[in-house]
Amino acid sequence: MLNSFPAFVAEERDGRVVGRVDRLTLDQLPQGDVTIEVECSSLNFKDALAATGRNRIAATYPHVPGIDAAGVVVESGHPDWRTGDSVIVTAYDFGAGRYGGYARYARVPHEWIVRRPSSLSAFEAMAIGTAGYTAAMGLLAIQHNGTAPSDGPVIVTGATGGVGCLAVDLFAAAGYQVAASTAKPELHDWLRRLGAGELLSRAEVAMEAGAELRHLMRARWAAAVDSVGGSTLDYLLRTVKPHGNIAVCGLVGGSTFRGTLVPFLLRGVNLLGIDSGHVPIAERQALWERLATDLRPRHLHEVARRITLAELADAIETMLLGRLHGRFVIAIEA
Repeated sequence: MLNSFPAFVAEERDGRVVGRVDRLTLDQLPQGDVTIEVECSSLNFKDALAATGRNRIAATYPHVPGIDAAGVVVESGHPDWRTGDSVIVTAYDFGAGRYGGYARYARVPHEWIVRRPSSLSAFEAMAIGTAGYTAAMGLLAIQHNGTAPSDGPVIVTGATGGVGCLAVDLFAAAGYQVAASTAKPELHDWLRRLGAGELLSRAEVAMEAGAELRHLMRARWAAAVDSVGGSTLDYLLRTVKPHGNIAVCGLVGGSTFRGTLVPFLLRGVNLLGIDSGHVPIAERQALWERLATDLRPRHLHEVARRITLAELADAIETMLLGRLHGRFVIAIEA
């Protein structure tokens, strides 16, 4: 192991949090019984918030963001893990309350680790990452709650984001008619290649601020995957078909909505919360096995782009401006 290694470190300076590539030493890593040499990480909205000090994602600064990591065990104090094991770490407190994946080495409790399926490279695992894992949880929750492809179209909001684009891919592969909502019309052809059959603007799937809301509108969607929240969730509640399901997995458009009980009482609509951060490790491992086999996204190499740590600050800024699409995989070099 290298004693000095590159990392993207967010620090408070003059009242602002800024991130830059720096070098750390092994003794600066947090406590944990497994040390991983990180090959790849990924960029998520939560990482962008942690890297800029927004929403108090990180507990303290300086901080190394990165809620995802794929790499190889280089030191283990637990019998379940041996040097050379290929692994994935996502969720729990990784990249938020403690240093995450934007460094060549990460140290974590053994309970947070899953074995990386042999058919997934580190790049592919991080092209999926928390975003793809969350999209897969949404698919399984909607299926478990009874929505079949024959019931009608499924709408995916925020469809050009990490969760959204992978949800489009997964639902289309599972045989559903997929409608995709995005504020980026220039990406309609890209979404069609991923499997979307119908494209809608963001304005078409949001209730106007200040408008008097009807309790119900024309029922259009058998189910929805919503990574936007806010006024978009207002719309979805009123337009999902009777006994339809809405998997809620994001809030980039707002953490509150103007709800009404009527869709629940007259249409039996189900609001399904998707929490990918605290799934028991055995269930987490099982879903990663499926993401490498029957649930493997079909367009990973079209959805994901490789960037370096040196390019990460610009990518974070672009994400916060709403200009990114797809997945960004960060190659962590020595």
